[in-house]
Amino acid sequence: MKEIILEILACPSCFSERGLRLEVSEKLKRDIISGELKCKGCGKVFQIKEGIAYLLPESVMEIGTSQSHYESQRMLSSYLWSHYADTFGDSEACDAYSAWASHVPEVSGFALDAGCAVGRFSFELSQKCDFVIGLDYSRSFINAARKLLVEGHLEFPLVEEGNMVTKKKITLAERWDSKKVEFIVADAMKAPFKRGVFSVVSTLNLVDKLSRPLDHLIEMSRVVKERDAYLIFSDPFSWSEEVTPEEFWLGGTETGRFKGYGLDNVKRIVTGADGYISPPWHIEAEGDLWWKIRNHRNHFELIRSAYLRCHRF
Repeated sequence: MKEIILEILACPSCFSERGLRLEVSEKLKRDIISGELKCKGCGKVFQIKEGIAYLLPESVMEIGTSQSHYESQRMLSSYLWSHYADTFGDSEACDAYSAWASHVPEVSGFALDAGCAVGRFSFELSQKCDFVIGLDYSRSFINAARKLLVEGHLEFPLVEEGNMVTKKKITLAERWDSKKVEFIVADAMKAPFKRGVFSVVSTLNLVDKLSRPLDHLIEMSRVVKERDAYLIFSDPFSWSEEVTPEEFWLGGTETGRFKGYGLDNVKRIVTGADGYISPPWHIEAEGDLWWKIRNHRNHFELIRSAYLRCHRF
């Protein structure tokens, strides 16, 4: 864990603005390899292991069934391909992450990539901001992202068919600045940060993967600056009761407070029309992007996500 992020961390249990106290067990230059982070408010302790801070309000071992499939090697293979296939010259690769990044202006300050998965967009943001934190609930995803961050390359088994795999190697592009990126395990609905510390927050293809998506949008509003800040939002709105109880969907129903289409409801939420977010966001651009997930050599998922670029003046 890079020391620079300590200044903006807060307890995800009590959200004390007093921050967290660091106790170091092992350190390499300015990188904390192991240690503890103790809340100055409620006293809860969070572990740092192998350079990764585990900042979940619950025990790191308490992963619900809706999230556990993200810990599998097969899912890791699919996401590593989706994020980085272009770096090893795969002809099926898509350019969605660089396309999303093109909508982010260059700004000073911290950026948060919520639901960063294996980290591609976090690295893209390193070209736009002073420092980027990638956050994800999956330990498997964050372990892979940080290994790539630290070593500059990552080999992984790409599933071809059944149990057959091919070894692939990801190498960080020269344009990405790994010194300006860090990854943590945390909950996007209970972000472990002080209020108003980010200049940019991104939430790509995450809202429909959360049990309480509205809580996440409110959290992103809390941790971002009230002025001169940007929100990059994208989602396909693939609602599923296996992940999100229908009463908490932000669209896809004929009745209820969020009936209709998810994009329309999210636009209403972020612009403050429903009173959940203040100050409101101003939508500067919107559209859609296609992206892919590869399950094996003959099975791809082609997904269209609607995106918004929002600004607080």
